Amino acid sequence: MSLPPGFLDELRTRTSLAQVVGRKVSWDMRKSNQGKGDMWAPCPFHQEKTASFHVDDKKGYYYCFGCHAKGDAISFVRETENVGFMEAIEILAREVGLQVPERDPRAQEQADRRSELQQVVEQAVQFYRLQLKTAQGAAARDYLDRRGLSQEAQARWGIGFAPDARHALLGHFRDKGVEEALVVEAGLAIKPDDDDARTRRDGGKPYDRFRGRIIFPIRDARGRAISLGGRALDPNARAKYLNGPETTLFDKGRALFNLDQARAAAGKGQPLIVAEGYMDVIALSEAGFTASVAPLGTAITEDQLRLMWRISPEPIIALDGDEAGLKAAMRVIDLALPLIEAGQSLRFALMPEKMDPDDVIKAEGPAAMQALLDAALPMVRLLWRRETEGKVFDSPERRATLDRDLRSVIRRITDASIRSHYGSEINRLRRELFSPPRSGPGGFTRGPWRKGPPPALSETKTSLLATASGEVEEVLREAVILATLITHPGLLERFEAALERIDMATDDHRALQRMLLAHAHDPAADLRARIEAEAGPHLVEKLFGFNHVRISPALRRPDDSELAALCLAEELAKLEANRGARREVAEAEGDIDALADEGLTWRLGEAARAREAASRGGAGEDKTHYDRADNGVLIAREEKDRLEALLREIGFARDGREPH
Repeated sequence: MSLPPGFLDELRTRTSLAQVVGRKVSWDMRKSNQGKGDMWAPCPFHQEKTASFHVDDKKGYYYCFGCHAKGDAISFVRETENVGFMEAIEILAREVGLQVPERDPRAQEQADRRSELQQVVEQAVQFYRLQLKTAQGAAARDYLDRRGLSQEAQARWGIGFAPDARHALLGHFRDKGVEEALVVEAGLAIKPDDDDARTRRDGGKPYDRFRGRIIFPIRDARGRAISLGGRALDPNARAKYLNGPETTLFDKGRALFNLDQARAAAGKGQPLIVAEGYMDVIALSEAGFTASVAPLGTAITEDQLRLMWRISPEPIIALDGDEAGLKAAMRVIDLALPLIEAGQSLRFALMPEKMDPDDVIKAEGPAAMQALLDAALPMVRLLWRRETEGKVFDSPERRATLDRDLRSVIRRITDASIRSHYGSEINRLRRELFSPPRSGPGGFTRGPWRKGPPPALSETKTSLLATASGEVEEVLREAVILATLITHPGLLERFEAALERIDMATDDHRALQRMLLAHAHDPAADLRARIEAEAGPHLVEKLFGFNHVRISPALRRPDDSELAALCLAEELAKLEANRGARREVAEAEGDIDALADEGLTWRLGEAARAREAASRGGAGEDKTHYDRADNGVLIAREEKDRLEALLREIGFARDGREPH
């Protein structure tokens, strides 16, 4: 016997194919992208070592590029469990908590009825679209214009207008030959109760559910119209927003506004944003945040949460910046805590006070909205805020109460690993609250539970470590190169091309580089004095003040141009090797996410060998022999011997005592 199509749609929506397949395979995490539901593994249907079996969790389909097996969760269970179609349905239904409908001969009849209802809702959408263009729809058009919705946007969203008349839609369907019972069953008309006095005056006839409202179609995951929502134009209306009732087609707790479009956008990498209402979703989507959805007149339900996680592992809940928005966030946290697991959580973007996403976009533009999304808080921070904001913990009893409440909340997390991480983060926040930084020696603050250095002094902020954009070793090499060329201007033309290729790490070095290149073909003997005159003496003094510059052989022997050339060649080679190795590592970080192979290992090895070879030096390597002094400083042996000879000559031994 056949099953109602709606049941199979619901089963596929609730079932995660990745979870079903994951029980039978070991995922290749180097090739898989869990966040996008793009999973790879060795095929369970034939013997292989490579991961050619692909699962698209968002679309709910699998395909093997080796044996060409393909299907959905139902077919996978059938093949791997060796069961029939209905048995596979029952296995999956039990896992997701669905009751399998009784198999009866009326199943096809019910399926046909659902198709008729969907056609009725779609026809209603088209009828209300036409009404928006009539004279009666002038007020609705004005409202939509004020909200910044162009006619193209209205067409994209299928927005319409329900006239303020009791039988406008019913009259339209009557002319089309559609039964009143179908219109009522689709939730588009209301059949009054027998005790309704007002309807008794009308003879108890059904009347239109939506009157004097802007109409928004509500569609399922496959883009089929399943119900309508209406926004009242009358400010005194009893309900500002009105959704259709629960029907055969429409289950409010398992549907989301804009689900079909958002699912496609999230599959292309857009973050899933959950707003409060239709207009917020439309404003977000029109501003470029196309993976936006909203619950339909109810608080977010567990089924809706699971549906969101099927689309994105970490949806962002964008809530209005008022007390009601915060309360809604806290309800979502309580609902989500028992359900979160690794790769499945929520973040919360809080709008400015008394603003919703639509207001933010209109007032400050999409960039401001993006900034709020980038600053979205993890669940643990909002949870901490709820438990501590506005409270005073000035006694052991109050602190104990906080600890008890937090333990109670954390115990609701079923995933042991997540529970442990929540506990660690809560403990960190608790230490910050109860043990704030205190003043220490020198006026700096230091937390009582750990020691640390004082904050940076003003002179530190202008130091080499603070101003260098690259690694300090490379900055020092740049300094040696620049100082050598200033001291030996005759080498400028010879090393001009190499100097020009260097991407200097600091503004000071870039300024000196420009000056040296400007004098490359006019290497005056007094180059240092000319640069000091052009840039000021401080720049050159700072350069020659580095210890690495002062001990450079090329600077210690200003008359030996050949030694300076050898030193320059060596420093340039080392600088290029270091930066080449860093570039290889950076590229490898990008490549390793795609696929780590022997080529990648070889590239990294070659980069390391080149860097090591450069660090050993070449023909220009300093051949000077050094001894280490008592204080750890390296002293050239030749210079040390000269010093000792001088001391002996003037009558002092090395240890400072008079000779015997």
